[in-house]
Amino acid sequence: MPVASVPVRETAIHFRLLQQYLFLLKKYPILTKSVTSGILSSLGNLLSQILEANKNAKNGKPVQDVDRAAAGRYAIFGLLLTGPLSHYFYQLMEVWMPTTDPYCIVKRLVLDRLVFAPGFLFIFYLVMNTLESKGLADLQKKLEGTYWTALKMNWKVWTPFQFININFVPVQFRVLFANMVALFWYAYLASVRK
Repeated sequence: MPVASVPVRETAIHFRLLQQYLFLLKKYPILTKSVTSGILSSLGNLLSQILEANKNAKNGKPVQDVDRAAAGRYAIFGLLLTGPLSHYFYQLMEVWMPTTDPYCIVKRLVLDRLVFAPGFLFIFYLVMNTLESKGLADLQKKLEGTYWTALKMNWKVWTPFQFININFVPVQFRVLFANMVALFWYAYLASVRK
């Protein structure tokens, strides 16, 4: 018995959005990943601000307005750096460490955790410092004060997610998977970098 087709307009909105995302991902992979990264990075910063405001309100401290410029800086970082760098990193990882390599699972995780993570976190600090129009002295102070703490937290939080991501998630969805985790990670970074 043949199955009747359902017109697109009658499908649920989340299915139409998924279809559109998959279409854009196939047609414009880097741009789609970059825009998604920018949006989710900005939302992570906004989440951090909301959590901080709620905490201050509970403790009777003054609540600050939403810092749109900070959310914009995170959007720029996600759009121009997170999306493209992650895309190319995951693509290169597939070439450098194909699944035919018996130790690819371990090699991929070591590369991600010991090379990519520290470098990417340093780039984050550098770019945010630049976007905030702050000098090298402020960058050095933040690196000395919070970089090591943030990197250790990165290793704790991201290692299980990245193990799953780089070994079991299809390569075209790895940036999206990482962006979903990063939504909460950027909320953490926004609070620790102060």
